[in-house]
Amino acid sequence: MPDIAAHSTPVLRVNNLHTRFATRGGDVHAVNAISFDLKPGELLGVVGESGSGKSVTMMSLLGLLPSPPATVQADSVLFDDLDLLRCTPEQLRQVRGGRIGFIFQDPMTSLNPVFTVGFQIMEPLREHMGLDRPAAAKRARELLDLVGIPDAERRLQDYPHQFSGGMRQRVMIAIALACDPKVLIADEPTTALDVTIQAQILELVRELRHRLGMAIIWITHDLGVIAGIADRAMVMYGGQIVEMAPIEELFERPAHPYTRALLKTMPRLRGARAEQLEVIEGQPPIMKAAPTSCAFRPRCAMAMDRCGRENPVRLTIGPNHDVACFWDPATGKERHA
Repeated sequence: MPDIAAHSTPVLRVNNLHTRFATRGGDVHAVNAISFDLKPGELLGVVGESGSGKSVTMMSLLGLLPSPPATVQADSVLFDDLDLLRCTPEQLRQVRGGRIGFIFQDPMTSLNPVFTVGFQIMEPLREHMGLDRPAAAKRARELLDLVGIPDAERRLQDYPHQFSGGMRQRVMIAIALACDPKVLIADEPTTALDVTIQAQILELVRELRHRLGMAIIWITHDLGVIAGIADRAMVMYGGQIVEMAPIEELFERPAHPYTRALLKTMPRLRGARAEQLEVIEGQPPIMKAAPTSCAFRPRCAMAMDRCGRENPVRLTIGPNHDVACFWDPATGKERHA
């Protein structure tokens, strides 16, 4: 892992982010009071079930949500010297794909089927870095080599349908890395891939991170995916951060009932036999109003009366370890700030 000093100035600082969507049935409060920092060279894993607000949070930062129906507000979203929510459309366009790369979940729908892979890699190089065609083609070949696609010169002329799922995802990584971004956001990039290819992509990201030194936000619903690559984990539920901790601390001492439940859903072997998987009963909430109580309460075995009256705020319970919960697993009783 890169050496990430505690005093490093964050490359990205999000302060009190809110996102809501106007629908016929009323507003949906998809993201509620999200605040976090990302340090240079850090890999931050963002974990939670579908509907927890992970992808919407990251798309909100880069102006990728249609408005209307989306409304995005924050005290600030600072990237280097820019407040992203106060940028002009032209400034945001230069940031997206240039200084911040984004890998989407499904490479088949993210890549344009009517253009060659070479054209799609070269496009950001010519747009953001001003390279002419020969220089962009040379850089595109280097990028395909970098992400482990053999015979790069010939494959630049191929179309997306001529690549396997794993190779298409490597192409998406090459496009995201084209302009040497300071931050890479990966939105569940291995979900649609089989386990073997998933392991190859994770190893590739690990190698590229060491080689290039960029900060990465990795969005996933599976804690097991980020167990070996992340520095910190940010657990989300109901559009809020419920726990934030170094990855080892999160696995050894999970403090939120939701985090503990997620960990129990991971496959484990005990001796030669696999343990039976546990499930989290119930469904994630659709937030029709800003939260005034704990969103996880209906599914939580540790819920108490206070959880229905107040929405817990994040408390620091250890070095770089925050949790938003009234229950204290160390004592089995109510936590008092």
